[in-house]
Amino acid sequence: MNTINATELGIIEGFFGRSWSWDERKDYAKFLALNRLSFYIYAPKSDKHLRKYWQQDWPKDIKEELSNLRENYQAASVDFGIGLSPHEIYLDNSRDNREHLRQRVKQINTLSPDILCLLFDDMRGDIPNLANIQVDLMHQVAEISTAKKIIFCPTYYSFDPVLEKVFGVMPTNYWGDLNKNLEKDIDIFWTGEKVCSREYPVQHLDTATELLGRKPFLWDNYPVNDGASISKHLHLRAVGESHSKIQNHVAGHALNPMNQPWLSQIALASLPHAYHEQSNYNPEMVFINITNELCGEKFAEYLLQDLQLLQDKGLGKISADEKEYLLKRYSAFPGNPFATEIFDWLDGEYVFDPTCLTE
Repeated sequence: MNTINATELGIIEGFFGRSWSWDERKDYAKFLALNRLSFYIYAPKSDKHLRKYWQQDWPKDIKEELSNLRENYQAASVDFGIGLSPHEIYLDNSRDNREHLRQRVKQINTLSPDILCLLFDDMRGDIPNLANIQVDLMHQVAEISTAKKIIFCPTYYSFDPVLEKVFGVMPTNYWGDLNKNLEKDIDIFWTGEKVCSREYPVQHLDTATELLGRKPFLWDNYPVNDGASISKHLHLRAVGESHSKIQNHVAGHALNPMNQPWLSQIALASLPHAYHEQSNYNPEMVFINITNELCGEKFAEYLLQDLQLLQDKGLGKISADEKEYLLKRYSAFPGNPFATEIFDWLDGEYVFDPTCLTE
C-alpha cells in the first residue's frame, strides 16, 4: 500500500448509470499507483450480484474478470476492495438469509480482496432496532471475511434530510447504537453534512467522530455525476480547499468518480495534493498542473477556459451555439479519450439512472 499519506486515500466505484469497462477498471490500477492513491473498491450499482441478486455468485466470466482485476491491483501495489450490498436483508432476517450471507462472503473470499465493505445505503431504514440488526450482520461478515480491512456503510450516512425523505424516518438512537455496539476496528462510511458534500468542515467531522465513536471514513461524492441534475455536469475541478485541512479528522477518504473514467482522473488526482500539501494547497494551480500532465497543454488550456460551460452551466443550460462550439473545439483532438467522453456527454450518452434517489 502507498503510505506517503498517513490517511488512506483511494476511490470507490459506487455510482449509478453507465458503468466502466473492465479494461478501464484495469487501467486505473496504474493511474492510482502513480497518483498516490492506495485503494480501489469495486461497488458499481449496476452489478446486480452485489445488490438485488446478492445471494448469487457472479457468472464464471464475470468472476474471471474480477480475478484478473484483483491481480492488476495487486501488481500495482494498490489495495483491492469489494462492496457488498445485501439488499434489505433485514426485512427477512431469517436463518436462510444469514446462511446466504455467509456463503456469499466465502465466495468473495476466493477473490482475496484487501478490503470488504458491507453497504446498507439506498435501502429502507425505518425498521425498529435497525442499527443492532445491521451490527449483528456486520460482525458475522467480519468474522468470515479474509479481508484485512472492513468498512460498514450505514443506511443513514449523513445529516442530509433527503435520506429520511427517501428511506423513511431514522430509528431512535440509530447512530448511538452503532457507536456503542459496532466493533471499533470496523470503519464507518460518512458523506459529510450532505449526501453530495463539497466541503468538510473540521467541526462537522469532529461531531461525526463523537457521534460514531470513531473517525469517519469519508465516502466523498465528488466528482460523481450520476444524479438527475448532476449528470448534466462534468465535475473537473480539483477537490476543494477544505480537503487540505482534515488529515487528522478522518480514518480514510474515498472519492466516488464520474461515469466518465478518463475525465474523472483530473479531480481524483487532486486529492493526494490536498492531503500532502495542506496549507500550501492551491486547487486552481493543481487543476492546471494535473490537466497539463494528463491531457497535454493545449487540451488543458481549453478545459480551463471551458470550465464554466462544462462544470457550471452544464447540458441543461448551455445554448445550441455553445454546444456546437464545444463539439468543434474538441474535435481538434481525434482519438483523445478525454475528448471522446466530452463528445458522448454532449450527445446525451450518459443517461441519468432513475434508481439514483439521493442526489
